[in-house]
Amino acid sequence: MNRTVAKEDLDSRIFNTINIILLCICTVIIVVPLWNVVISSLSSGKALAEGGFIFWSPEFSLENYRAVFKDETIGLAFLVSIAKTFIGVITHVFFCAMIGYGLSKKYIRGRKLYVAMGVVTMFFSGGMIPTYLLIKSLGLLNSFWVYIIPALFSYYDVVILMNFFRNVPDSLEESAKIDGAGDWRIFLKIFIPLSMPAMATIALFNGVGQWNDFMTTKLYITDQALYPLQMKLYEIIVQSQTQSMQNVGGSAIIETTTKGVQLATIVITTLPIVVMYPILQRYFISGMMMGAVKE
Repeated sequence: MNRTVAKEDLDSRIFNTINIILLCICTVIIVVPLWNVVISSLSSGKALAEGGFIFWSPEFSLENYRAVFKDETIGLAFLVSIAKTFIGVITHVFFCAMIGYGLSKKYIRGRKLYVAMGVVTMFFSGGMIPTYLLIKSLGLLNSFWVYIIPALFSYYDVVILMNFFRNVPDSLEESAKIDGAGDWRIFLKIFIPLSMPAMATIALFNGVGQWNDFMTTKLYITDQALYPLQMKLYEIIVQSQTQSMQNVGGSAIIETTTKGVQLATIVITTLPIVVMYPILQRYFISGMMMGAVKE
């Protein structure tokens, strides 16, 4: 008996030791490049041009960030990014939750047809040109709502929420109906609060997608007042590349480089997501656990 317990303890220690070593290696692989990007974005053009550092820059400078923020329209682009991400996430999650709630009810007529139609959209799409013609016919070109309306529906997210709603006991809904609650009240007062972990997980993924979305602006927006932060930073990078090519063999003092501006834009666009992630992390973990455990 003692030998069996001792062997299990030894196996457990070996397993934990290997896990710790692997996690340390993974942490180093992830953290070191991120740290290098932050340090490099805070380095002067001369230090970046010379290179040769990983953990600490020989010469710090904020010129890369000044080059990004000297554009006066960067504030408006930041507001557009925040607005489209906030409104897009709220409407997307609520819209998908409504459809998922409806499809989770077995008594809905044509439910199997709707589910089959949704599955088809997971594998086939209309393509870029038909989608562009549809957006144009809907009058969404050069409109803020082109960021919101086409992104309302995702059948992947509907399936996740539909399966989550199926796990809610029927007796809970039946007791609410006996007390006089209607479908809207049951959905808003019972199912939405119970599904917060799943909805927060979807909101996190959709929020990251909305924040990083670049192609929607590239395809459907020409009005610079509607440019989000990503499009504005793309223009700044292109301008810095042009100036860099013009300065080849020119000035001896290099304040910024294209690489420095690119690294500064990476930090600026990633920072909001890094700030938001710890806030939603507890919901994210709960959602993953509840989706993984089946009884």
